[in-house]
Amino acid sequence: MNEDKTSSIQVIDRMAALLDALAARENGASLKYLGAETGLHPSTAFRILASLAQHGFVARDEAGLYLLGPHLLQLAAKVRVGLDVRAVARPEMEWLRDQLGETVNLTVRQGDEVVYVERVTSNRMMRVEQVIGSRAPLHVTAVGKLMLGEVGAAATRDYAKRTRLPAYTVNTHQEIKTLLEDIGVSTARGYALDDEEAELGVGCIGALVRDAGGAVVAGLSVSAPIERRKMDWVPLVQEAARRISMKLGYSG
Repeated sequence: MNEDKTSSIQVIDRMAALLDALAARENGASLKYLGAETGLHPSTAFRILASLAQHGFVARDEAGLYLLGPHLLQLAAKVRVGLDVRAVARPEMEWLRDQLGETVNLTVRQGDEVVYVERVTSNRMMRVEQVIGSRAPLHVTAVGKLMLGEVGAAATRDYAKRTRLPAYTVNTHQEIKTLLEDIGVSTARGYALDDEEAELGVGCIGALVRDAGGAVVAGLSVSAPIERRKMDWVPLVQEAARRISMKLGYSG
């Protein structure tokens, strides 16, 4: 590699280090802080920051502190719009399927329901399969309960009034009190269970997927015959959901 190429790569590395340091300081950062954080000489950091500012990647406030610039926000918006959650999620879904040997589902919320938008299945003879495009009420699914937890108790009560909490099995929550209790526990621990609430004989474990802004964009779940479901699957489900969220820009 020639000297010019090496120098160019070093500049890119330094730009990335400065942008990462700025991202960690919501209220702006001084040149002195950025130099210390990145290990760059203040004059070097100043030159790179000036170039970034010319292109809108960095801005300065009235106090002279450096901030992330508007052009980064424009680029981030385009990335967010262009990401296909299903395409991002599928490799992690396949990893989870291979770890557990069970069906893995990806769902999104539409109104008062979850919609199954992607799945990967195991090669077991006896397995649980959800048809892509099928729907289920929020309160009967693991991820649906977590999605209700995101909007809070008042919105969940409104949901209960609208839907009247239809029963799919004898285990479905039909009382708002027990539903709120389940949602509260599930939200606090970061995963939810479907204990034969949507279908007798089927158990699920679900976790949420978030985007760069922390908003819930999907739910990830594993479904299995209830006698095969194991609670030691929980960390793996959470890990797969975390990996998908990270690919969508979530830093948590």
